[in-house]
Amino acid sequence: MASKAQVLQVPGPGGVVRDVRVSSPDRVMWPETGLTKWDLAQYVVSVHEGFLRAVGDRPVTLQRFPAGIEGEEFFSKNPPRGVPDWARTTTCTYPSGRSHPQLVIDEVATAVWAVQMNTVTFHPWPVRTADNDNPDELRIDLDPQPGRGLADAVEAAQGLKALLEELALTPWVKTSGNRGLHVYCRIRPTHEFLDVRHGVIGIARELERRMPDLVTSAWWKEERGEKIFVDFNQANRDRTIASAYSPRPLPGAPVSMPVRWESLRDVTASDFTIRTVPDIVAADGDAWAGIDEAVGDITPAIALWDKDVHERGLGEMAFPPDYPKMPGEPPRVQPSRARK
Repeated sequence: MASKAQVLQVPGPGGVVRDVRVSSPDRVMWPETGLTKWDLAQYVVSVHEGFLRAVGDRPVTLQRFPAGIEGEEFFSKNPPRGVPDWARTTTCTYPSGRSHPQLVIDEVATAVWAVQMNTVTFHPWPVRTADNDNPDELRIDLDPQPGRGLADAVEAAQGLKALLEELALTPWVKTSGNRGLHVYCRIRPTHEFLDVRHGVIGIARELERRMPDLVTSAWWKEERGEKIFVDFNQANRDRTIASAYSPRPLPGAPVSMPVRWESLRDVTASDFTIRTVPDIVAADGDAWAGIDEAVGDITPAIALWDKDVHERGLGEMAFPPDYPKMPGEPPRVQPSRARK
């Protein structure tokens, strides 16, 4: 028999207190830990300040697990039915050209309601609702390939930090909640997605030149080797990364956790879980507390792309397989098959 619904009282704007109903609060979301839907709702409230700094005023895709992380999962782009009166949506345009609304999380009560709808991971777009076409975040995903691990990603991230600072950008780092790292920079929303993607490719290629034995920008897995892949296609429209403080649907209930650069070499992925993160934040604060005040310019990164195009003869890179064919894109086929 399903457990009786419980109501979580959540602080709202202007001193308002929201009552958010959580049905089946005893539903186990992470079987090996016994963590429940109620535990998840309480976790979101406990880290709400940093979490809202990461997702607030952005379209958000919800990764939902109606029977826990070992059951069926799906991504909600359209807001689930029953959106509360205090929540809002914003209309996004997708690569296909179609548009529809997505949920915006402006207050913690909306996040708790999303948990009520069995959301585990929150995937915000890198845009604000005032301009859904021009990103205000540059996001770089450092993805260790087989044979590499978090320590290697840390080394690549340190090299990336130096490069980004040369470009007058302020980098912020977080664990992915798995094996990799995510590096973010706030940018002024002056360019659309394709331009920002080109800036990320320019950064990826330059980092690969500086760290050729460790870093790769090769899209095809067969060409990456045992390196850290800079996933430039995460910069595309409708491509999202798990937000800061977002739980991940993996054993142990890990969290994608902001960390300070000076502490990065000492962290392990298992340090940050739904159970441990609230106490860490209470003791140390939010490692990304200053991110909104550190806004840079994407044009120096785009200049790296332009230099590669005009001086080195490098061109467009492959897009994800579900994307429409893009101008200048190379054949969307594995190199080994193309040679045949």
